[in-house]
Amino acid sequence: MNTETTIPTGYKQDAKGRLIPLEAIKPIDLARDELVDDIVERARAVSQTLAAFKAGVFADIGAFIELSAERYDARIGGAKGNVSLVGFDGRYKVQRAMQDTLTFDEGLQAAKVLIDECVHEWSEGARPEIQALINDAFQVDRAGNISTGRILSLRRLDIQDEKWARAMQALGDSIRVQCSKSYVRVYERIGDSDQYRAIPLDIAGV
Repeated sequence: MNTETTIPTGYKQDAKGRLIPLEAIKPIDLARDELVDDIVERARAVSQTLAAFKAGVFADIGAFIELSAERYDARIGGAKGNVSLVGFDGRYKVQRAMQDTLTFDEGLQAAKVLIDECVHEWSEGARPEIQALINDAFQVDRAGNISTGRILSLRRLDIQDEKWARAMQALGDSIRVQCSKSYVRVYERIGDSDQYRAIPLDIAGV
């Protein structure tokens, strides 16, 4: 169903949905509106170009991986689909990367209970740095979200304790992959060094 409002000739619709005669609109406001529309139109064109570029690059890399596997019996790419392709002279490098966004299920609450018990039991002898790290890990941001990075950092603590080990097991079992994102990055070698700089594919990096 098309719910778009038909704008009569000689009018513009404002942000509140009201129809305003063109002669009642200040010239600077009309100029601003025209500029915004022009930028948005160009941005949509660039967005579509980038989407087509990404889809084409991923298809080309996938086809090359299949070709390499068939002709050379070689396995390219890691378990998550990450792959790096370098040109013959080493000047350019293309990377396909997959990144998972992690979240936790209700098992995180069980881990938190066990961790709290550990902290309580260690309250007299525990290093204050460890207590601060644990408290910080379970802090939420303004949107009420918990930091997966800070939570997972607890697993790197070298603590020999049976209850702590169970807490870390519960924490590990609670991890879920919420979504996966794919990226393509293109690099150019800096001079004759072994360092590469990215060729910007985002507005901020251009």
